[in-house]
Amino acid sequence: MDMSIFLVISMFIVLVGFLLTGFPVAFTLGGTGLLFGLIGVATGTLDLTFLEILPNRLFGNVVKNELLFAIPLFVTMGVMLEKSNVAEDLLENMGRLFGRVRGGLGISVTIVGALLAASTGIVGATVVTMTLLSLPTMLKRGYDQSLATGSIAAAGTLGQIIPPSIVLILLADVISSAWQQAQLDAGNFSPSPMSAGELFAGALVPGLILVGLYILYQAAVALFSPASSPAIPRAADQRLDAAFYGRLVAALAPPMILIIAVLGSILSGIATPTEAASVGAIGAILLGAARQGKQTRVIVTASLAALLVLLALAGSMDLRMGRQIVPTADRIAFYAATVLTALFALGLVWALYKTHRSGVLDDVMRSTVRISSMIYAILIGAALFSLVFRGLGGDDAIESLLHALPGGQFTAILLVMVLMFILGFFLDFIEITFVVVPVVAPALLAMDGTYGPVWLGVLIAMNLQTSFLTPPFGFALFYMRGVVPESVPTVAIYKGVIPFVIIQLFALLLIALKPELVTWLPKLLF
Repeated sequence: MDMSIFLVISMFIVLVGFLLTGFPVAFTLGGTGLLFGLIGVATGTLDLTFLEILPNRLFGNVVKNELLFAIPLFVTMGVMLEKSNVAEDLLENMGRLFGRVRGGLGISVTIVGALLAASTGIVGATVVTMTLLSLPTMLKRGYDQSLATGSIAAAGTLGQIIPPSIVLILLADVISSAWQQAQLDAGNFSPSPMSAGELFAGALVPGLILVGLYILYQAAVALFSPASSPAIPRAADQRLDAAFYGRLVAALAPPMILIIAVLGSILSGIATPTEAASVGAIGAILLGAARQGKQTRVIVTASLAALLVLLALAGSMDLRMGRQIVPTADRIAFYAATVLTALFALGLVWALYKTHRSGVLDDVMRSTVRISSMIYAILIGAALFSLVFRGLGGDDAIESLLHALPGGQFTAILLVMVLMFILGFFLDFIEITFVVVPVVAPALLAMDGTYGPVWLGVLIAMNLQTSFLTPPFGFALFYMRGVVPESVPTVAIYKGVIPFVIIQLFALLLIALKPELVTWLPKLLF
């Protein structure tokens, strides 16, 4: 066996072995890359000057990568919405709205899970939050344990596929690099990039299809097995009157507006994902502060009104003061815009102050720093690992292996999907994104066929979502097991998620056979 091939195989085996022991991912990636880099230099397989690329690689791909700036902003948005009890209000009001319908609570959990997925994009937090809030109510109302836990776990994993999610942000960065590399290898020296907005657009329709399939399944269970998901008798003080609908709108409208502002600005091309993420973070802070009392709610509303008027002025008037002749109307609009900006800034400062006083902002900032630091540390370790892997000829070996498979691209993609599905039992999505995807994606995208980077990215995201839901090793099940009551056996959880895993596999097969479900919206928008 050639020495470089031996080192490549050994490198991957050692990496997976250390990851399975629970050793920190960033140190495992960086340490494995450094170890085999030194072995490669000692055996003459790797040129030492090849490692000198690393500083430029880190600076160009990590430090200056504007897309990655969106990560701490989206994390801030998600954690703030989680800490400010948005999910609790949504579940309570949606439960009352659908409660009198058989299976209504389960449908409510799915809808709220989809909204939280689009708001937070953090799977573990969504599963834990929804389990703590909705499982006691569902069990108290006579829901079957398996159906209740399965519905919550499935809804909690929607954050993998419904944009904007951390998974899609990271996948967009990795697959865009792989796509450009594949085009360069094919002789195209002016490669067309793939944007995160395209991946978001591609994932939107499959995500909504998945939500619809979940709801159809719960409605079918309620129809054919009424005892498993009974309707909730409405108490005398729980009438669906004007006051209730007012509370429902108050609970539903703010996160919906935030989702539309963030996702809509990306899909319409008004803002980049990073700019939209900053809008989401500020909006989540204002939303969290508005729940701190009536006075703060009035201030936040006034600051948002100032922002809307400011946007209207910016869209209708020319606010540039550097012109030789500035009409009086434009000058007045400029001064008005200055005042409105100051008002909005004061409202934001007040929102930060109130959330800090309540302790919410401190928790949000700690979580944001912890999660973002972990991701960036993994990025640095993955950069060193992938550089050494490529220097040892690992990418050429993988490409040769996949090209040699009978059946062409279909067999290669099937093999890679099965591998990722199995690895999803043991590795987190971040590890798979930075370890497996950069290795296999360039080879898959270089093959002939009609498959593009957006379709491949969505397929990977949904595949990982299915893996995280599949017993006995799914990560979502571990999150849930940690917070469910002792009276709910693990077997009930496993039994409950199996129908949803089947739905996931059906949806995965659907987008594999009908790529248009993924590619239609990106082509329309971009």
